[in-house]
Amino acid sequence: MRSIKKMSHTLQPRQLANQPRQGDVLLNKITSVIDLSGATLIKPENGRLILARGEATGHHHSVDCAVAQLFSIDGKTVLVAGEDTAIVHQEHDQVSVEKGMYWVVAQQEYTPQAIRRVAD
Repeated sequence: MRSIKKMSHTLQPRQLANQPRQGDVLLNKITSVIDLSGATLIKPENGRLILARGEATGHHHSVDCAVAQLFSIDGKTVLVAGEDTAIVHQEHDQVSVEKGMYWVVAQQEYTPQAIRRVAD
């Protein structure tokens, strides 16, 4: 009789260069030209640009303001990374973000009661 070898491994979420994701935050790379002249610059907090805040813990997803800017335009958020950077969160591994422009998306989940923002 053959013995079956048990395999154990850790599955990591697949990261795409044009769609970095950390927890409930997804960045979608912008490939077309966007006019930010009417956008509002979002100010950093303690040297960090806050992409999303945790609802219960006070933790947040953020990037270093020394290499990026964050804008609000038409109810959407745009991250402009002037050089490679990383999304940092107190409870997640950091995620690399390549230089470029990204839509900041708060991911949503479906429940029979409603579509709601994913809580982190």
